Amino acid sequence: MRIISFNANGIRSAERKGFFNWMQLQNADIICIQETKAQVHQLDLDCFYPKGYHCFYHDAEKKGYSGVALYCKKQPDNLISGIGWPDFDAEGRFIEAKFDNLSVVSLYLPSGSSGEERQAIKFDFMGRFMPYLQECAENGRDTIICGDWNIAHKEIDLKNWRGNQKNSGFLPEERAWMTQLFAEGQWLDAFRLINSDAEQYTWWSNRGQAWAKNVGWRIDYQIISASLKDKVTATSIYKDERFSDHAPLIMDYDL
Repeated sequence: MRIISFNANGIRSAERKGFFNWMQLQNADIICIQETKAQVHQLDLDCFYPKGYHCFYHDAEKKGYSGVALYCKKQPDNLISGIGWPDFDAEGRFIEAKFDNLSVVSLYLPSGSSGEERQAIKFDFMGRFMPYLQECAENGRDTIICGDWNIAHKEIDLKNWRGNQKNSGFLPEERAWMTQLFAEGQWLDAFRLINSDAEQYTWWSNRGQAWAKNVGWRIDYQIISASLKDKVTATSIYKDERFSDHAPLIMDYDL
């Protein structure tokens, strides 16, 4: 099973840059998209409903903002749009497909980079999300949570870690939260199970020469339940073309 996670930073923009042409060549079973920045009625081209896939969108109420999507080759047994928290569901940040005993989620965790108010909202989400994750870990389902978590966990996960310790995305509290997430062994960073190399980034600022110089952050993850630990077979970050300020994260599983 091949799963791709991709923050499009505007799905219409990514389409114009060739994302869907590339995607159709990947033979992925599931594609998780974040930051669609569109509402379904605005997606009137056939490419937004790729042939061979069941396509599901969960939009933000605010136009041109947030939004997540799932494309699945197999029809899910059940689809859940939203996590059940009205304030966050209004921002279109969570969509889950269930297949037998497998759940696949497309998640767009809030960013706090625009200021203290949004950072407080991010911390609020994190505080509520941890008990939810603990509950998921105990329900016996195989789970893959794909998406932009907006946190670089360790120093290896961003280029300029020393200069970013007071910036959203690499704050001590955020990193400690992610360490807690992995501490019990119930959740695992699928990418790091098979790739421990430095300079493996998925996002680059549009400022300066960040992309050209590979001054990036690894903030996009596929985080898996412990039951899938031995099922991860391959991974790659696609950078030959640039569809967004994020790169697609590709993972293969023996499922």
